[in-house]
Amino acid sequence: MEIDAWFTIGIAGLIIAATALGLTRVILHLIATQRTLSQVLGGVEAVDARTSTVPAVVSSVNESLRPVREFTDTV
Repeated sequence: MEIDAWFTIGIAGLIIAATALGLTRVILHLIATQRTLSQVLGGVEAVDARTSTVPAVVSSVNESLRPVREFTDTV
């Protein structure tokens, strides 16, 4: 009976070690994914900053074009 117990403990140890190895690989993949997503987020934020909306600029452009509008109204 003693050999059966040691065999069971050995098999359980191998299963636990394989599971720990698998979980370690999952953790490493998740860390790599997090780094990649951080880089993608940085790129998205850069695109967002470069393609911001124009309402603040539109009012100044409209003000600059006021003489043209006034001229076209008289024609």
